[in-house]
Amino acid sequence: MSTNEKNSIDAQASGEKPYRLGLALGGGGVRGLAHAGAIKAMLEAGIKPDIVAGVSAGSIIAVLYAAGLQPDDMVRLFLGKKMTDFAEIGLGKGGILKIEKFTSRIMEAIAPYKNIEDLPMPVRIGCTNLDDASAEYFSSGPIEPIIKASCSIPIAIKPVQINGKTYVDGGVLRNLPAWTIRNDCERLIGINVSPVLKQEHSTSVFEIAMRTYHMMAKANQYQDMKLCDLAIITKEISHYNAFNLKVVTRVFNTGYVNARKALRDSGWWNV
Repeated sequence: MSTNEKNSIDAQASGEKPYRLGLALGGGGVRGLAHAGAIKAMLEAGIKPDIVAGVSAGSIIAVLYAAGLQPDDMVRLFLGKKMTDFAEIGLGKGGILKIEKFTSRIMEAIAPYKNIEDLPMPVRIGCTNLDDASAEYFSSGPIEPIIKASCSIPIAIKPVQINGKTYVDGGVLRNLPAWTIRNDCERLIGINVSPVLKQEHSTSVFEIAMRTYHMMAKANQYQDMKLCDLAIITKEISHYNAFNLKVVTRVFNTGYVNARKALRDSGWWNV
């Protein structure tokens, strides 16, 4: 049992919430970099979460932040990069893309941390247990396979085996991981970077699969938005392709501006 888990159990036993403020980050591919922009706005407002939960792209930002990276450093990891810098074609192996290069780059960025419980801040990563058809989260264990599992969009990316179970993207059942930390936090901010708006659909198998996945995520994330004391939705980036690295800066800036406005309008600024 990690120190973070023990502290949480002790606090619950005393009837107290172990964390003052929690932050839940949803999935959305490249749109997840809006989370980094939102965190920048939060820090400028003097708002610092005590625990962070993430799903899919949100899990990446969660571990980067927990490892100590600043928001501007997070976005620099992706500037000037192409999809081929992070992924390879892996047809016939359970998914269209292989993302080992991507997860390796994330692990390099958060070195020397290798396990979730080693991170300076408590983190919970949401995944979908494909065998049991259930939403689960990890608060300990090796970071690399867990974030890979959390990002494994069905059809697009191969499922991941962890402890004899098969896991895919957490967004399949719960795309906003508020449920993983709500009971442990006095207050909770959730950020939804994947609202699905009306658009023309493509005839490509990959694009249809992605559109279907995003519709599933839309359907399941509203129950978690209701769990948040403040839910921030970034509608302006909903039309961006989840794998389009050309929009990294725009997504980051949109997340920053959107969160800054939401925090001011809701009275959270200087909480």
